[in-house]
Amino acid sequence: MRILPTDQAVLDHVAARRQAIIGRTIDWADINSGSRNAAGLNAVLDALEAEARRLPAQVERIPTQGSATVADDGSVRTEAHADALKITARPSAPIQVVLTGHYDTVFAADSGFQTVSTRADGALNGPGVADMKGGISVLLAALEAFETHPGRHGVGWTVLLSPDEEIGSPASAPLLAELGARGHLGLTYEPALADGTLAGARKGSGNYHLIVTGRAAHAGRAFDEGRNAVAGAAMIAAELHGLNGGREGVTVNVAKISGGGPLNVVADNAVVRFNVRVPDSAAADWIDAQVRRIAAAPPFEGLALDLHGGFTRPPKPMDAAQTALFEAVRQAGALLGQDIAWKASGGVCEGNNLHAAGLPNIDTLGVRGGDIHSDQEFAWPDSFVERAQLSALILCKVASGDIDAARLKSLRMETLT
Repeated sequence: MRILPTDQAVLDHVAARRQAIIGRTIDWADINSGSRNAAGLNAVLDALEAEARRLPAQVERIPTQGSATVADDGSVRTEAHADALKITARPSAPIQVVLTGHYDTVFAADSGFQTVSTRADGALNGPGVADMKGGISVLLAALEAFETHPGRHGVGWTVLLSPDEEIGSPASAPLLAELGARGHLGLTYEPALADGTLAGARKGSGNYHLIVTGRAAHAGRAFDEGRNAVAGAAMIAAELHGLNGGREGVTVNVAKISGGGPLNVVADNAVVRFNVRVPDSAAADWIDAQVRRIAAAPPFEGLALDLHGGFTRPPKPMDAAQTALFEAVRQAGALLGQDIAWKASGGVCEGNNLHAAGLPNIDTLGVRGGDIHSDQEFAWPDSFVERAQLSALILCKVASGDIDAARLKSLRMETLT
């Protein structure tokens, strides 16, 4: 594998766009787009659509499905979600690349972290500069440059930008599954670590919400007539926590117990919310069975339990396809003077969903940064061109056949079946 003159022209195209790639990231990050901020999400979507229309591709907004949410009082409601943005070029080409990202952030509309600034060391500090408005800008820059390559006609690509990744992709999961099933290679733009290290194997993740219903009563006059849902929830939480250590690599995090009311009333409602992480599908089956066993047995008489949720991100192991793809990306990085390494991660992302649908993928091709999901989130400006060039070169090498996307897909399907 080497950089050809036609590849170098693509890389030069990226370098010439440095200020625009960084500048539009800052503009997007200055618009709050927390996962449940409908107005902010739509504003960012407008900006992304305007940029996408610069590409020689079909651009469309895709309505997403609603999802069920459990409120703190135990009521179940349907939540609407913003549209996804789909960008498609050459859907009939023999090789299909799927590129994904999300334009929501973890920062709510009333968050105190709303704008981008530059730190004394030169890093950008702002909501979503790394996770992942910077990644979206890198994605688009790579495609803009690749569209000048003479070998582009043999490679089709589809971009999906989702509004709900930070809450588990409840609305966009079917879209990810569809694209993953028909693509050959996936590129996803979560941030790399600050030193450029990529995520390798990823654990799977499940989110559960257990509604506990008891019976209200006066805490003094008729205590024995009540059935305390909060007390039951606490007992259940302790039992769930006790599953830790029961199987290697499996963790259960009881994140929140809500419910109850006045101190003189026996609580008749509570909700236990918890997350599980697993290294493989066998562990996922084990922990799901344990959770359902607990949810089927109230800790004392008079309580009713109603379990919601489940696995949103299947495990993503380093199978043969992933190993081969990482080696190809490592070689491409070396041509650019980038030392590409990877390590296992307990975190999850859209790459989990794509892999489960049969798509080999690299899911940390975004900017180098860190402290994501906090008001210290940062991204290194030099990494915007660096990472866009890496993606652009990957696309060039897919077009030339140096990265054999069809073989990678075949390897993944052998593992999947």
